[in-house]
Amino acid sequence: MADEENIELSPQQVAELTEAGAQLVDVRTPEEYEAGHIEGARHVPLEALTAAAETLPADRPVVFYCRVGSRSAMAAAALQASGRDARNLAGGLVAWVEAKQPLEPADGEVAEHSALPPR
Repeated sequence: MADEENIELSPQQVAELTEAGAQLVDVRTPEEYEAGHIEGARHVPLEALTAAAETLPADRPVVFYCRVGSRSAMAAAALQASGRDARNLAGGLVAWVEAKQPLEPADGEVAEHSALPPR
């Protein structure tokens, strides 16, 4: 299990951990994910995380991310509380792009987030 101080990772640390086999999980909405995401990330919207938790790897770190790191911090804390090695991309996808890390698709962007549910 990750130490509390190591739950928050920089974009560079996430890139290195991903190369070493960690599973990236994007917890944003489908619209946000489609606008742009990290290559190789699995999309599990935050509201679906409880149902999908058992399908996440238990034998390697799981790194969550969202737009700015708030939703993914909740996801990482929840998975870590169950004894798993879960981390969070500090600053989210905004920090990832600011660190000049690539998005998929190549012309992808960081979508705005609306906390309001659809009407």
